[in-house]
Amino acid sequence: MIAKYFAVCLTALGVGLVLGFPILKLCKKLKFSQTILHYVDKHAGKSGTPTMGGLIFIFASIIASAFFLRGDYFWSMLCLLVMLFYGVLGFLDDFIKIKFHQNEGLKPYQKIIGQVGIALVIAFYVYFKVGSTLDFFGLKLNLYWGIIPFIVFFFVAVTNSVNLLDGLDGLASGVSMIYLAFMGVILAFLGWGNLALVSFAVVGGLIAFILFNGFPAKIFMGDTGSLALGGFIASIAVFSGTELILPILGLLFVLTALSDIIQVLHYKRTKKRIFKMAPLHHHFEQLGVHENKIVTIYIVITFVLGMGCTLGYMFALGVI
Repeated sequence: MIAKYFAVCLTALGVGLVLGFPILKLCKKLKFSQTILHYVDKHAGKSGTPTMGGLIFIFASIIASAFFLRGDYFWSMLCLLVMLFYGVLGFLDDFIKIKFHQNEGLKPYQKIIGQVGIALVIAFYVYFKVGSTLDFFGLKLNLYWGIIPFIVFFFVAVTNSVNLLDGLDGLASGVSMIYLAFMGVILAFLGWGNLALVSFAVVGGLIAFILFNGFPAKIFMGDTGSLALGGFIASIAVFSGTELILPILGLLFVLTALSDIIQVLHYKRTKKRIFKMAPLHHHFEQLGVHENKIVTIYIVITFVLGMGCTLGYMFALGVI
């Protein structure tokens, strides 16, 4: 089985590399470029960089998975379908930004309606077809009907957290790659083989994307990529009942979202800022830390947390 996970990862990597160059060329030709917010002064030189690069790992993941999924692959295909639906929502957001040459695409309420709408369908399906029990290192927690609002909140929180993390070259893609690699291992231990397989497919697609998105980025993932990635991360957790792992393994997603929320609420109340700039990675950047160093630190922290979570599950399951 390990060989299969490795193979699907390599296949997605290969497909991503093959697709990456024509997608990059097409985005340049169609002038699908990113407009940088005026107050992110350190990134002014990145204005005009092609966006919608998330299409690279979305297509690579789906194509690679199609070659390897066998047996009962319903939940795996559903995860990929959820990723696609959130990707379409992100695509609409990116398209509006490009069409009107500004950084505001869909209105916040429109984006939330889309996110909640998709999440509601998933929440009701999970409640009636999967159950309402969460797994936290072997401990079971039954939320009963409360699983429905919980899943909706979870999807909205995760997709927006990944979206907020996508602020430096290779940051969201790098952290998500490490997160999904460890989630793939954990899901395999829990018996969710096909969910683990599609996780490793997305890991391979992200590795390919990082080769285009690493500093200095040739292309950004855009909301097309970040919402799709957030939707996928949320769906593998929801379908396997492992949502409670995310605040630990995905600590940097949580801190990124919290820093933005705290900044906005504190500023509205006091007209003062806690961070030099939110989200948190921009605060570090304003302190003079190079974005490459921030990305590296975020990836290392996620790796350490991933090791801890994996060992925790191995211990809970009696593997060690």
